[in-house]
Amino acid sequence: MKTYIIFSAFYLPHLGGVERYVYNLARKLISKGNKVIIVTSNINSTVSHEIIDGCEVFRLPCIKQLNARFPILKINREFYQLVKELRKKEPDFIIVNTRFYIHSLFGVYFAKQLDVPCIVIEHGSNHIILKNLLLNKLGNLYEHIITFFVKRYCNNFYGVSEASNRWLLHFGIQANGTLYNGVDLDVIQSISSKSVEEYKNKYCLNEDAFIITFTGRLITEKGIMKLISAVEKLNENYPNIYLFIAGEGDLVNVIQKHCNNNIIYVGNLEFENVISLLSQTDIFCLPTDYPEGFPTSILEAAACKCFIITSKSGGSKELIYNKDYGIILDNNSPENIYDAIKYVIENPDYKSRAIDLTYQRLSRFFTWDIISEKLTSLVEDHINN
Repeated sequence: MKTYIIFSAFYLPHLGGVERYVYNLARKLISKGNKVIIVTSNINSTVSHEIIDGCEVFRLPCIKQLNARFPILKINREFYQLVKELRKKEPDFIIVNTRFYIHSLFGVYFAKQLDVPCIVIEHGSNHIILKNLLLNKLGNLYEHIITFFVKRYCNNFYGVSEASNRWLLHFGIQANGTLYNGVDLDVIQSISSKSVEEYKNKYCLNEDAFIITFTGRLITEKGIMKLISAVEKLNENYPNIYLFIAGEGDLVNVIQKHCNNNIIYVGNLEFENVISLLSQTDIFCLPTDYPEGFPTSILEAAACKCFIITSKSGGSKELIYNKDYGIILDNNSPENIYDAIKYVIENPDYKSRAIDLTYQRLSRFFTWDIISEKLTSLVEDHINN
């Protein structure tokens, strides 16, 4: 048995891609008999120490910047008390997620102070996107400065995709390897078989209703408004097409103004409900411009046997290997999204073949059983070296 400390600037109840990666990784390590401690930021002013699903969680005090997108550690008495408790855990290995937070910098510094082997996992594939050009430039400068100091304390980097590894080269970092994002197929199949929520029945849809789904943060960069425009145009000729939108974010109020019988906003769903919705979905569409490392939503959709339409941003191309597996948009304009969806509707045999191929590829390379085995092996290598 080993003791792992995993640093992640955000964690449950905040539920994004990195948080789900950390949660699934921790759960898999615990199932193999290890002890796992998560160190995160206390952005919601919740308890500073608790147990979640068998995993100890420490929440360090922080100052919230830019709507809490960039928590800055607050060095006070509570901080020192929590760090003192963390030192007592005597970790064998430390994992730091995402290199550009102050929280991450503290994680690698903490590992160096304890002389404990450490790796940094990269989850992005481009610079962080903020709300205007000046903030973007300042954000880019900040990211380079933080990365410079992170590199001083740790030189073992792994991307969640080859796209993330290529992005690390921008900072002069040669990745040691890849620790892919993944899914737990057994858990997803169990939820799918229960059918937690019957969405066609709930919204009084016909059995032949063709469902397109978007799950994720509702921000401009994720392409949701372009998808809505494409579906509105499709509905002129295909009245049995329905777009289900799940998530939360800045665009909720704008999206709700577009809702009608065919465009349905279902709110921010629990994981079980997301899987239930995806299990009843024909096409999962994520036309994102966001610098994704490897979107969890794409993997979950593939596990639920949805046809996938997405953009070339980030690591999705490593699952949607070529056009036989799904559609990667070179340009995520509403017109291109419209053409892609129309093609899939009119070619059901292609849709079925692509779904099967994608599921086979997912099963071979992108499950948490495979990823945790790889992690366990590289941990042994780092500890022994």
